[in-house]
Amino acid sequence: MSLIPRGNIFDPFSLDVWDPLKDFPFPSFSSSLTSQFPRETSAFVNTRVDWKETPEAHVFKADLPGLKKEEVKVEVEDDRVLQICGQRKIEKEDKNDTWHRVERSSGQFSRRFRLPENVKMDQIKASMENGVLTVTVPKVEMKKTNVKAIDISG
Repeated sequence: MSLIPRGNIFDPFSLDVWDPLKDFPFPSFSSSLTSQFPRETSAFVNTRVDWKETPEAHVFKADLPGLKKEEVKVEVEDDRVLQICGQRKIEKEDKNDTWHRVERSSGQFSRRFRLPENVKMDQIKASMENGVLTVTVPKVEMKKTNVKAIDISG
């Protein structure tokens, strides 16, 4: 057998690589990859979220293409933890269909962020447009210290 991998080098599940340990009674590398990272959840777990701070608010943006707002949940716990979670369901298979490739991911995701102390927990807003979830967490206005100049006599 050749030691040159056959298949898509970017998809470890499609590679046909010589496994020198395949006849031993413990699991091989490729089978342990499949059991640890099932195909239906492997990519969707890594939902990307941007967090920026402006003078007025903390703004979170998550790319959730193909999801409806009903499939996403945004929650805040008492101890200032923002949680964004949801699920993309596996597309129903028709027995008459022939699948050539399945690259879109499915499964559940959950991201949690500890918010700083200077936020207004009761004024958090979320919106979803074109597959991008935006969560805006307003900041508490910092009181400006009133500085008064003192005349120096003498």
